[in-house]
Parts: sequence; C-alpha cells; structure tokens
Amino acid sequence: MGVRIRQAGRGDRDTVVGLLDEAFMHDPVSSWVFPDEDDRRKVHGAFLGVFLDSALAGGWVDMTEDGTAAALWLHVPAGPPEEDDDTPVRMREIAGPENERAELVGRLTGEAHPHDRAHAYLMLIAVSPRHQGRGLGTALILPVLERCDRDGVPAYLEASSERSSRLYERLGFAFTGRTVDLPDGPHMYPMWREPGAGQVTSRG
Repeated sequence: MGVRIRQAGRGDRDTVVGLLDEAFMHDPVSSWVFPDEDDRRKVHGAFLGVFLDSALAGGWVDMTEDGTAAALWLHVPAGPPEEDDDTPVRMREIAGPENERAELVGRLTGEAHPHDRAHAYLMLIAVSPRHQGRGLGTALILPVLERCDRDGVPAYLEASSERSSRLYERLGFAFTGRTVDLPDGPHMYPMWREPGAGQVTSRG
C-alpha cells in the first residue's frame, strides 16, 4: 500500500510540532541541548517549532496524511546569506536565555552549511516512534530526491548520528568529511547529495 503524502500548511502546525516533539525527544542532539529531561519536556516542542516556522516560511513541509511522519525542507540559494540568520538567537530565546547550547548548535551547523550552490536542505525528518521501521521516512524523501535529480539540484542534511548517516548513504548522500562537534556532546554528520547520485525509485 502506498503512503499518501501532502504538503502541510499553517493549520497543521500543532500536529507537526507534536510529532517533532515526540520523534526527537530522545535524539542525541536534543538530549545534548536539553540535558535535563524535565526541562526538555517543557520546551522541546516549542524549540523545534522554530525549525518548522522556517520551513513553512522559506521552504515546504511534506507530511503523511495520517500525521505520523513529516519532512521539513528549505530552498537554499547559492552564495552567502544576504542577511544574518537570526534562527540561532530565536532557538535560544525559546529554549531559555541561559541555555547557550540552544544557540550554539544553530551556529555550528550554520558554519558547516555549504553555500556555493543552490540546494534543497532537509532540516528535519520525523517519524512517530510507534510507526518507525515502516519506510515512512524514505517514502517522504524519495519524491523530493526525484525532483532534485530531474532539475539537477543537490540536496543537503545533517545526520544526528553515524547510524542515521549510513541510512542516508543508501539514498545517495555522502558525508562531507568533517563532523559538527558539539562540545562534550555528539557528532553531527553533514551530508551532500549530487543530483543523480544513487538509484531513486518512488514507492508510491
């Protein structure tokens, strides 16, 4: 049975925030940003909502019709940003002014982000823990990669673990060679995909 996918709008914000909160509650990066689990449970969803708002404003969000999975994408143009990115500041404002890690993770990933070529940026992909292992994440990504291949557009992401980076390698992504090292925390794996890299076939 095919996976039905639609593009999310502002009216889906609460649903997608809830999904992001659930899916990333125990993610290595989220656990590093919010080492205290009680604190994480209080502000984690609102924190990830910053990324969702960016995707809704400057990209798009694909989600399954039943709300069990979503992918947040941005259109990133070539060249250095014309304006300073205030996302890291907003991340810290939401997480709490005393949480330096909330801003630092945004700045470190921003510094590693390539800007020499326009590309599609997969900010986050979330699958409800109760529905993982069913290929929903791949089903969300494949149509976008097919469009990238047709249009000659590269894609980029940061994997939050070495294990997840291996999963993305199957879709044609390649590690850029330098990790984003969070102080006293996990490593993130920037990955780039040239158009046409790997075999991409939609599953419906």
